[in-house]
Amino acid sequence: MASSVLLSHPLSSQLHLPKRNLLSPNRSRFPCFYLKTADQCKSFNARLPNRPAKLKNFVLHVAKTDVEGREGSQLVGEDSAVFELSKQKISSWVYFTGILGVVLYVLNVVWIDNSTGFGKVFIDALSSVSDSPEVVMLLLTLIFAIVHSGLASLRDTGEKLIGERAFRVLFAGVSLPLAVSTVVYFINHRYDGVQLWQLQGVPGLHELLWVSNFISFFFLYPSTFNLLEVAAVDKPKMHLWETGIMRITRHPQMVGQVMWCLAHTIWIGNSVAVAASVGLIAHHLFGVWNGDRRLAIRYGEAFEAVKNRTSVIPFAAILDGRQKLPDDYFKEFLRLPYLSITALTLGAYFAHPLMQAGSSGLHCEPYALGCCIEAEGREHFIRPWLTATKTCFYRGQDGACVHCLPSYRWMLQVGVAYAHRLPTISAHVHIMRNRLPSSTKSCMHALMLPRY
Repeated sequence: MASSVLLSHPLSSQLHLPKRNLLSPNRSRFPCFYLKTADQCKSFNARLPNRPAKLKNFVLHVAKTDVEGREGSQLVGEDSAVFELSKQKISSWVYFTGILGVVLYVLNVVWIDNSTGFGKVFIDALSSVSDSPEVVMLLLTLIFAIVHSGLASLRDTGEKLIGERAFRVLFAGVSLPLAVSTVVYFINHRYDGVQLWQLQGVPGLHELLWVSNFISFFFLYPSTFNLLEVAAVDKPKMHLWETGIMRITRHPQMVGQVMWCLAHTIWIGNSVAVAASVGLIAHHLFGVWNGDRRLAIRYGEAFEAVKNRTSVIPFAAILDGRQKLPDDYFKEFLRLPYLSITALTLGAYFAHPLMQAGSSGLHCEPYALGCCIEAEGREHFIRPWLTATKTCFYRGQDGACVHCLPSYRWMLQVGVAYAHRLPTISAHVHIMRNRLPSSTKSCMHALMLPRY
């Protein structure tokens, strides 16, 4: 490839003219570096600006062609998920832990705690717009998307005005509370709305969706590649990753979000889950376009090179030959960030009951109950949460609310890890602890119990 460029270049006629050998044969045997002084042994890039502009462009063109001829064997972007323990500073991680603790404390006081925070006020304001949980879910997603993507688009300008670390603090301080409210509202209302299908009884479906959801987290959280930058301990940068999960898709967060949404929507099967999935997927599809636009502005030709050998659709670049996986590709995943994702994903799954219980206490006043579920002659003691809310958590087979209170409807949320193991959806719930108003002490209803 380089030879073809030499032949076509305007200077090629001069380069191919025969020249007389001015050095004696014996002297030509000596390597050239023996004849150079230390000052003359400068790097090629250091001496290049002293050459004429045409020759400089010519050599750069040849170098670029040589890289392309080797099918992109050299990385233009960064090697993702690299974690070198020898380069880590204990003080940085201590600082990170302290910042994380302060952020969580402030988030609880300012937003989560109903007595001091504004989270409940925010949810109540959106709920006053419509009684439909689908509408509220879409509004929450829309507000988060506008703030999150809007601030991301203003990153270059914001960093110039207030600095990288200050802008990261502003970005996280605004986005995190909105994300918490959106996730919590979905957890609390995921079984509201209209039931569109019921597939929990399909053999093997739970296992298939569990695996899909587990894999989705390897796509969802590439931010673990640079946790110290996320917390602004290190100076935040806009990275151009190229290895690891990026070889499969250039936008792993979008792919992971689609996988997560499809798994949960298929399992839950109601209108609220559909609304949440539509909003989240639409937000991430916009993020694909916006992310490419921002990277193109920041990195220019380097991003175009990465774009040419990667794809948005998973495995597309690999199948059409634009992406060549190295023989030891699996080693790009044997790194601490990916191992951390594995541990955190498993922990999040087993912590689902705690997440559900914690969510029920956000923006509402929970009543803890003990109850017994009878299913096909077997009893399972669980600890659900009964919460005053505008919508009923469970509905009977005819769609009617299962509780009959004069002032409130009640949401019954089952927080138990083995709920999905119950062999049937139809069950009877018996109130075991006297924590309800007198009008509901003898409440016993047939419920549509979702197998989570």
